[in-house]
Amino acid sequence: MKTALRSAIDHAFLQADQALAARVPQRAWPWLERAHILTQRMPVLHTRSHWLMLRAGWQHGDYREVLGQAMRMPAALLFSRIWVPLGNTGRARVSALQPMPMSEQLHQLLD
Repeated sequence: MKTALRSAIDHAFLQADQALAARVPQRAWPWLERAHILTQRMPVLHTRSHWLMLRAGWQHGDYREVLGQAMRMPAALLFSRIWVPLGNTGRARVSALQPMPMSEQLHQLLD
């Protein structure tokens, strides 16, 4: 894995973990979405992003998010290397199959 990509992933997970530890899930979401986009083709890290999204949903009391993430975790493990919708933020309120636009910075990290 490229150093810049790994550094960006680690930073996103660190920021999300800190927000969740502080019990401020709304601060974690942008970092979790970023981590999700960057790890979509890496089954274990992709699943970690969904696990942390599940925790954020739980902290926020958003049980739709919790249920959606619980269903996405096995799919992340099984399908990450086969096909992913690029740019998808991973939230339960968006289709798991919907590609989404990405920033130029994310494109560069993934190229």
